[in-house]
Amino acid sequence: MKLLVTGGAGYVGSVCARVMVDAGHDVTVVDNLSTGNRDAVPEGARFVEGDVSAVAEDVLADGDVDGVLHFAAQSLVGESVEAPEKYWYGNVVESLALLEAMRRTGTPRLVFSSTAATYGEPDAVPIVESSPTRPTNPYGATKLAIDHAISSYTVAHGLAAISLRYFNVAGAYAGAGENRRVETHLIPIVLQAALGHRDSVKIFGTDYHTDDGTAVRDYIHVHDLAQAHALALEAAVAGRHALYNLGSGAGFSVRQVIDTCREVTGIDIPVVEAPRRAGDPAVLIASSDKAIDELGWQPVKTALPTIVTDAWEYIRALGDRAHSATA
Repeated sequence: MKLLVTGGAGYVGSVCARVMVDAGHDVTVVDNLSTGNRDAVPEGARFVEGDVSAVAEDVLADGDVDGVLHFAAQSLVGESVEAPEKYWYGNVVESLALLEAMRRTGTPRLVFSSTAATYGEPDAVPIVESSPTRPTNPYGATKLAIDHAISSYTVAHGLAAISLRYFNVAGAYAGAGENRRVETHLIPIVLQAALGHRDSVKIFGTDYHTDDGTAVRDYIHVHDLAQAHALALEAAVAGRHALYNLGSGAGFSVRQVIDTCREVTGIDIPVVEAPRRAGDPAVLIASSDKAIDELGWQPVKTALPTIVTDAWEYIRALGDRAHSATA
């Protein structure tokens, strides 16, 4: 297939682009490099630098593109609270421009990188696709707004679309991994501390009603995630917008993640206990049964040591190319 990958210089987008290239697809990456890295774009993919709204229609009009994988987005929860305008414009306005470009050029299918943040604080876990959507921050709200826009385009214009809602993505694949200027994800933060790029790791909350008192989250390997995007491209049906959660189906606590990082690295990573952060639920775990049943998705790298080992090998190999550790 001939594919457009927006945000393909970012972490998840670059891995998915790499998987698509490896599968023999003709891939064009669009990215404005505001948070992505040019060297993350896989060899064999064409690269176009620019905002989606500025360049996507030209790319789509250039040939018969079979589908779009849409990753380009602003994605820092805290920043979305402080600067919501950046998120409503960068996520919603840019995505509407992409939908219009797809409509005008007759591009038939879309796989959208949505998020579990659309659910907010769940009433029950594991979270299923029919769970209420009550986002607690502008990041989740903007992603949910895009999901609603996609639904309307499938009904009105026959677009074939699938949204994939996932939780904590980690690990690395074929030399591609997390290398952000501002890092907020637990596993890379802990590994940065193992390398000495941070003095310690903060545990926010030790009094949750969990086995060890720390928050529990669902982690998914980035390569398993990329495989789900490939399956979604094949499964998209004209006039239908399908939603799927993606996760490992198992939860790991903050302490379990830190202990696993210690075991993998062989380094006694220092921790500092801190109060809970407002709005952090005790447990967030996804049910991926629907994706398994309907897409035929089979995640294989679900063991936490496997995820951490892949991330550790990647971050050590970065060397001087790694961004400074900030949060």
